[in-house]
Amino acid sequence: MNQPTPTARPMPAAQILADAKRPLHTPAGLVGGTPVLWIGAPFTTSDRGFWAKLEGHNPGGIKDRTALHMVRAARERGPLVPGAPLIESTSGTLGLGLALAGATYGHPVTVVTDPGMEPLMTGLLTAYGAEIDVVDTPHPHGGWQEARRRRVTELLALRPDAWCPDQYNNPDNIAAYAPLAHELLAQLGRIDTLVVSVGTGGHSAGIGSVLRGYFPDLRIVGVDTTGSTIFGQPAGPRLMRGLGSSIHPRNVAYDLFDEVHWVAAPESVWAARRLARHHYATGGWSVGAVALVARWVARTAPPEHRIATVFPDGPERYVGTVFDDPYCHRHDLLGHPPADDPDEIGDPRERTVTRWTRCTRVADPLARSAPNALVGAAR
Repeated sequence: MNQPTPTARPMPAAQILADAKRPLHTPAGLVGGTPVLWIGAPFTTSDRGFWAKLEGHNPGGIKDRTALHMVRAARERGPLVPGAPLIESTSGTLGLGLALAGATYGHPVTVVTDPGMEPLMTGLLTAYGAEIDVVDTPHPHGGWQEARRRRVTELLALRPDAWCPDQYNNPDNIAAYAPLAHELLAQLGRIDTLVVSVGTGGHSAGIGSVLRGYFPDLRIVGVDTTGSTIFGQPAGPRLMRGLGSSIHPRNVAYDLFDEVHWVAAPESVWAARRLARHHYATGGWSVGAVALVARWVARTAPPEHRIATVFPDGPERYVGTVFDDPYCHRHDLLGHPPADDPDEIGDPRERTVTRWTRCTRVADPLARSAPNALVGAAR
């Protein structure tokens, strides 16, 4: 005798609607609402860990947020007219965001980059309709970034109707990250320490300023790369992309930081690969660097501290670099696990750092003579 097939009790229609994601009319709706994941053992010690905001769940990464916001704000205020070209310098991730903004608002996009851009990123940008302009010679003082910025100026002169977001100095780059900070508040409730990478300064300033408003005693730890000038180190060769700079972006909010850590490329690779193997959540240079520092903060902070960091993108872009053995062997990136603790220096000008190093005196290198130039040590 056939037994009746048991049927599940229907879920209430209101619950179905609450759980379902709404249909979207534009790709911009795919941005935001990214998950937060607990990163614990074996990346950290067994009783410690930190929370990671996985911005790689956006279509192109964290800079989808700022590209959409900067373009939308420029259209509302008038500098960007309908259909005008967008021209910007980027090492990659902002280019994906601008391609998304171009598709959303109807603007052609030109990305000015350098030979270091990965073939995967070049292919994606081309697929999304962006035009790629590659500079071939670094600037003698400002490196590839300055060379790219000067090429942007040349292209803007040829297209007077074009608009450049100027991610390094545009305050809308900072404002774009208030929603991300609010998401972290909703997801975690309380945050005692924020660990963030620093490149253009946008997401560190945007997230940090909002969270500091809720938590006045919030500890903010900036993560830079060796060879970067942002926090006062001399310019040097930089293999890592997505954090660090050879210029001084004015969006960096030096007064927010309690300390800065510089991380070297082999140390970032070690952390990114370990995350991938043990947690299935990883990314490239920035993710490896911030995870390494957050791991140390989790071990050294009081046990009750709630630590949050931001993983700006996912691993896909880095399959030919961070996660490619031949590439890593060519650049001597493997077999150099980081120390348990960073080196310490008392001032960014003390010496040139070549490995993971920490400093609690944070200064704007362009305002060293100002009475309050050293801001991190005062907190």
